[in-house]
Amino acid sequence: MNMPNFLNVLDTGVGAAAFVQGFLYFVGILFVLYLIGYSTFLFLSVTVGSSILYKRKREDHYKNWLTVDCYVPVTIVVPAYNENVTIVDSLRSLGTLDYSLYEIVVVNDGSTDDTVDVLLEAFDLKPIERPIRYQVPCERAEAVWIGKVNGVPLTLVSKGNGGKSDALNMGINVAQYPYFICIDADSVLQCDSLREITAPVVEEDNVVAVGGLVRLSNGITLKDGRLTNYSLPRKVIPAMQVLEYDRSFLSARILLDQFNGNLIISGAFGLFRKDLVIAAGGYDLDTVGEDMELVTKLHVFCRTNNMDYRIRYAADAICWSQAPETLRELRGQRRRWHRGLFECMTKHWRVFANPRYGLVSFASYSYFLVYELLSPFIELFGLVTVFIAFAFNFINVPFMIMFFMIYAVFGAVMSLTAFFSRVQTRDLKLSAGDVVKAILLALFEITVLRFILAVTRMLALVGYKNKGRHWEHVTRQKINCTHSEE
Repeated sequence: MNMPNFLNVLDTGVGAAAFVQGFLYFVGILFVLYLIGYSTFLFLSVTVGSSILYKRKREDHYKNWLTVDCYVPVTIVVPAYNENVTIVDSLRSLGTLDYSLYEIVVVNDGSTDDTVDVLLEAFDLKPIERPIRYQVPCERAEAVWIGKVNGVPLTLVSKGNGGKSDALNMGINVAQYPYFICIDADSVLQCDSLREITAPVVEEDNVVAVGGLVRLSNGITLKDGRLTNYSLPRKVIPAMQVLEYDRSFLSARILLDQFNGNLIISGAFGLFRKDLVIAAGGYDLDTVGEDMELVTKLHVFCRTNNMDYRIRYAADAICWSQAPETLRELRGQRRRWHRGLFECMTKHWRVFANPRYGLVSFASYSYFLVYELLSPFIELFGLVTVFIAFAFNFINVPFMIMFFMIYAVFGAVMSLTAFFSRVQTRDLKLSAGDVVKAILLALFEITVLRFILAVTRMLALVGYKNKGRHWEHVTRQKINCTHSEE
């Protein structure tokens, strides 16, 4: 076609229409392939995760080890900022763990409420002069108190406000034992959680970090670290998060654990080898995603130094943590998470497509890049393309409706499979009402809530400024946790 004829075609609109139709068709194909890729990963991860959980239940995986009096010395670090509502219950729960060799270090990061006063009164803590070796950077300590929680040594350090990463680094500096666990101040551990999360360290001498399973405490009852009642939360927002958490922690993390590919250990519950974390520089003070950044940094550090290492995931080490109960707080949480993911992905961009990092690069990093960081942009752009194609009558409407319905039902089935697998393998009892509620909410969560959170995550980087030294604001509720001495 010569130039004049080409311009004439454009004038008639035929060429432009063909171009638009071809472009929309191409984008539509890519969007469908993206959805198929995510569905394939979800199917593999849920299938692998469920099968491993049922296999462990049948074999009673750690039975022989649990009968041996063998313990890894552990320091539990609890960073706290304005946690007067939950901190006492959380520490009392930590004092009832079925474990013999551990200490608790609470770091008060310049709280503006009465967190310190509540702790001093509840545990009769005494002030001491204690030298601290600052091996990783953090604000200096202002005061130190010591005491005990049900016989377990407790240290309270008060310091100037520096953010969660800063508080965690202080905990590392104060910790006396070679392994440390970080746990949020609004969380409680089951009585066997320390045994379960340290089991990989006992089994393999090259384990440098272990992630635990975070479950939502909304709607459950604990006594002395033992679950006495389990039900879905009454409110819709946290109930949908239960399904989301089980899908994420059951499926993806168990699958990635099979090839040492986990890039995230939740900040709510994770075990680390202290000397290696110190050698890697500790927690990054200038990120809001300190948990993922540290784990990715450990991968980079170990592979750069040709170390034989494993970063494991312990699916039976359970931490019960509160979920946001309002959509506003949930959206705020997910904005923070997405900004942290963006910071980690960009800071460690050299991991991408780098043979030095093996499957950590080509599987894990690629997954988090495409299906986590870029997913809200891809999904929303894909939906917009579909609507434009519909407006110009470029698509087969019945086929697209059927495809999206199948995709939504498939995602809901995967969520329910993960949820009920966890219920069955932990011998939990659900009421008939909770079963119906889970089934009804599964489809709603995978469509409506996922869409809302996709928009939230897409807008998370709009006007983004680094706020690594700030704490996330979440309204705390009393944990339904009792103790024998009460």
